[in-house]
Parts: sequence; structure tokens; C-alpha cells
Amino acid sequence: MEFNGRIVEFLENKSILVTGSTGFLGKVFVEKLLGVQPNVKHLFLPLRALDPTSAAQRLHREVLGKEVFSVLRTKYGVGFNSFISAKVTAIAGDIALENFGLTDDSDLLDKLLKEVDIVAHFAATAKFDERYDVALETNTIGAKNVLEFAKKCVNLEMFVHISTGYVGGEKSGVVLEKPLRWELMAAQVSEKEEKYAMGVFGMQRARLFGWPNTYVFTKAMGEMLIGKLGENVPHVIIRPTIVTGTYKEPFPGWSEDVRTVNGFILASAKGKLPCYPGNVKTIIDMVPGDMVVNATIVAMVVHANHHKSSTNNQFIYQVCSSKADHVNSDRVMNSAYKYFAKNPLIGKNGKPIQAVNPVRLPTMDSFRRYVFFKCEFPLKVLEFVNVALLQYISDTCKDVERRINQMSRMIELNEPYIFFEGQFDDANTEKLRTLIRMNQADQDTFYFDLKSIDWDDYLMNIHISGLVKYVIRI
Repeated sequence: MEFNGRIVEFLENKSILVTGSTGFLGKVFVEKLLGVQPNVKHLFLPLRALDPTSAAQRLHREVLGKEVFSVLRTKYGVGFNSFISAKVTAIAGDIALENFGLTDDSDLLDKLLKEVDIVAHFAATAKFDERYDVALETNTIGAKNVLEFAKKCVNLEMFVHISTGYVGGEKSGVVLEKPLRWELMAAQVSEKEEKYAMGVFGMQRARLFGWPNTYVFTKAMGEMLIGKLGENVPHVIIRPTIVTGTYKEPFPGWSEDVRTVNGFILASAKGKLPCYPGNVKTIIDMVPGDMVVNATIVAMVVHANHHKSSTNNQFIYQVCSSKADHVNSDRVMNSAYKYFAKNPLIGKNGKPIQAVNPVRLPTMDSFRRYVFFKCEFPLKVLEFVNVALLQYISDTCKDVERRINQMSRMIELNEPYIFFEGQFDDANTEKLRTLIRMNQADQDTFYFDLKSIDWDDYLMNIHISGLVKYVIRI
């Protein structure tokens, strides 16, 4: 693998279609492209909307109107909207539909198929407890539809699919950067047998390993389809682990949601997490969102530049930190407690909220016992008193019950990650890092060396402070 030249130079005059631009990584990706290469030819952003006007409104409300674009707004000043109008087009389109729902006689579809050089597929529903049919439509069928569109683009140089590091279903050991279909490919079976085997393989793997949730399961199915249907299409698959707030750009600490590790940090800050299950040997594999985007752009450019001379059309990169540093749940929760002990959240009553330093329990059984004796049993006593007081403290009982249920639900959804004992291999990603070190300008612009992060400093002074500034609402 080699690359001569600058990453930013390659992006000049390229037309790129980006799905999922309303999501966290999608926004960071779009902002990065516009920031480093203002001479990109055009960005096409499909958005679910009834018509082009509604799509444009969503673009300005849910993408360009967010804080992540504040640096570009400052840079261009009054010319920002003119710059965006010249470089970005919102498309009223749905990945659940063939060609995003554009009709075959559409002038816009014809334009896209002729002009698009790169398709970057970020769109996904990332809710862990999403309805299966909804997750399947977006994460599996949607991936297939976007790939099929990309195959029709006459000037296509690269298809990029953003997956997740947990698609393999492993719970321990080394998680390799290998296609999910590699066992089947090695068997040299017929196409009909392979299709049947893929179905059986998927179910067997689910039973054997157990995908943690509908999100990961449907993303895995999407990868399998891309592996099968994208054999003749140059494509890169990016598998990030737990994506967290930006490390540097467009500014440190920008984030948008309270899923996974952020949910635990927030619960501790609000005094609603008296305990949690966790193993000190378990690595909480986090990676800042801007590093995921930088790795994606580098992989995209490197392989788009050389795909015509390559016999391999699929390239997989795991963007992860478990080889860089072992961040466990204790480090995360201790950082959260230290931060909020010094900088408590202010409640609706105007008073500081006392942060909780939760008790860590080593197993789910010990966690459930603790919850029963410390939370559920006292609630039963409280409910008994409430009956004696003629429902006088009903609201208090309901509030305590709601808190217990919220905590238990959060733990249930995140249990597979809490006790995940695997370590992600990033040999392919390390080759990318080695390659980019050959050009200092590219290394500075598209940094994604996880070893450079001081995780305690990042958690305290970047990530958690960013959550307070951009995400947490009382």
C-alpha cells in the first residue's frame, strides 16, 4: 500500500455523496471535507424529506445549524451561505428505497450517476433497542440500496461503509480486521450454496456468540451483503468501536448523544447511578469522532487512488484504542466523579446536584443483588408506608421506581459492552498511520494516532466538559 501526494489534493474537484449527514459522524465528515478542501466539487446529501424544499430545511436545521459548523461559519462570515449553496445539495431521498426513491427519468438521478466519484455511507439507526424491522430496513437493506446505487455511478472510485467494531459478535479474544464472510469464501462453494450458507451462518453465529443488540446484528447483516454484492466494487469498511466526543477538530469535546459510556457519565453526574457492574480487566474501547473521520478519509483516498491496479476490492479498518491504552470502567467513572465533584450540574431548583461515585460490582448477579437490597427492597418498604399514609407519598414512590427502572434498562442495554473481554486488532489501520507519517502536512491534518491521547486528560478536560457544554440538559 502506497500513496504519493496529498490527501487534500486528491479531494479537489471530487463529487461525493454522503448518507447520514444528520448523524454525529456524518456531520463531522461533511465539516471536515469542506474545511480542508473548499475546492471539493460538490457534496450531495440525501435526507429523508417530502420534497427538495423540506430537504433543504432539514439540511440547515439539523446539519449546518449545529455547533460543529461554527468554525466554518466564522471563517466565511457573511459568505457562508453562498459557499454552502455552491458546494452542497440536499436531496429528498431515503436509503430504504432504490436510488433513494428518485425515479429513473429523474434529471437529478441522471446527474448523480454521471457526477458522483465517491459514495460515503454513514446512515444508520444506532438505537440499541430499535425495533428489528426498523433497524433491518435502515442498517441492512439501506446498506444494500446505497451500494447498488454506487455500482451505477459511471465514475465511481470508492464506496465507503461505516460499520461498527462489534459486528463479528465476539465476546473475547482478538477481534480481527477480517470480512464477516471469510469462512464462506474459503469453502469455495457455489453461489446458491453460499447464499444458503450465509443465512445459516448468520443464525449460527448469532446463537454461538450472540450479537449484543439489533443495531449490531443488522449492521453485521449489512456488511455481509456488501461483501457479497460489492465484489466488483472498490470499497472500504470502517469499523469504529465506541465513538466519543471530538479530540481536536473542529474543536475539542463536541458530541451529540448520551448513549453507551456517556449515559453512565450523565447518570453519575445527576446522582442517579448508585452502582454499576464492571470488570477492571474489561477495556472500554473508545475513539474520538474526529479520529474516526480522519481515518475514513485517509482510507478512502488511499484506495480510491490505487483501486484500478489492485486485485482486492474490499479493505477493512478497525479504528480502536484497546492497543493504545487500556481504559476500563473505573477510569471512566472516577474521571466523571472527579469532574462533577468540582463542577456539579445545577438542578432545576438552582442548587448543585451532588455527583455519585458509584459502587462497582464485578458481575451481573452481584449487581442485581445490590440493586434489590439497596434499591428495590427499600422501595417496597416505601410503597407499604405510602399505603399507610393514604397515598400521600405516591409521587416519591413513582420517582424512585422510575430511577431504578432507568438505571436497570441502561445496564441491560450496555451489558455486552460492559463485560466485553476482546481486544481489537488494528494492523490494517496501523499501516494507514505509517503511510500518512510520510507526509507531515497530512499527518497533522488527518491525525488518528490513538497512542497520542492522554486518556485521563481527554476524559476530564475534553470529553466530559464537552458533554456538559453541548449535550447535557437538566
